Amino acid sequence: MRVTIGKVVDGRIEVAGESFAEGLTVTILAPEGDEGFELEADDEANLLAAIAESDRGEVISAEEFLCELGPRG
Repeated sequence: MRVTIGKVVDGRIEVAGESFAEGLTVTILAPEGDEGFELEADDEANLLAAIAESDRGEVISAEEFLCELGPRG
């Protein structure tokens, strides 16, 4: 999984410098207007640390992640 930022151009989402497989399903979070969100200092630090780990390639596959969650039922 990766997190990136794109821009809507002519009704399509463009992500500069990124390529995705044809037919890939993606999740899009789009703020409305000037809507944003705020994090507590600890949560922001955790988020920034997680982004830095991802930037360094310290990630696991979705399959590994789901296995770590354990059986679902």
